[in-house]
Amino acid sequence: ALPTQIPAQIGDKLHKFASVLNLPDGDAMYRRLLTHWEPDQVMPGTKEPKGILWDPSVAADMPNLLDRMQFLDLVTYLPDDILTKVDRASMAVALEARVPILDHRVVEFSWRLPRSTKIRRGQSKWLLRQVLYRYVPPALVERPKMGFGIPLGEWLRGPLRDWAETLLSDRRLREGGLFDTAQVRRHWVEHLSGQRNWQYLLWDVLMFEAWRDRWAPA
Repeated sequence: ALPTQIPAQIGDKLHKFASVLNLPDGDAMYRRLLTHWEPDQVMPGTKEPKGILWDPSVAADMPNLLDRMQFLDLVTYLPDDILTKVDRASMAVALEARVPILDHRVVEFSWRLPRSTKIRRGQSKWLLRQVLYRYVPPALVERPKMGFGIPLGEWLRGPLRDWAETLLSDRRLREGGLFDTAQVRRHWVEHLSGQRNWQYLLWDVLMFEAWRDRWAPA
């Protein structure tokens, strides 16, 4: 029998998967999966600047979608997100961090490898796993990925709720005149109810509003 209620985490993944089904191609799907808000959805009348993710020359140089996604991750997500966070977190405690797999010689070598050494029989990072098996017990290699994410969704429903409610209040959003108040409020109510986990979309708005509260007071 099917469960009467789908766990929230699985439900979020299903919603995300459903959101890409009607997109025209793999590039559009890739962009959608990287997106929190569509700009005109949350800020009516705005348009997103078209950067390298829309550059047709990338597809011309790299006809394979997997190659394109890896390249775009390398030049956008990696420096703009992951490495930025590592740098801030490590420098905050005077820790020197290194990323040896990003040594240019390793990166250049990996780009010369055939795709079959990266994904084989549905297994990702195939070649890297073969190297690790020489030195690390398989039980450690095959463990699920463990990130460093914080329980943001729970915090917004708990200790951060009053702070967030102040910044996302109907009156404040309408007076600011930037965001679609109804959209933001709907996401906030759904998040509080546990119906959906909109933590990242709400955090985008909260960070802007917190910045505006400090640096651009009314």
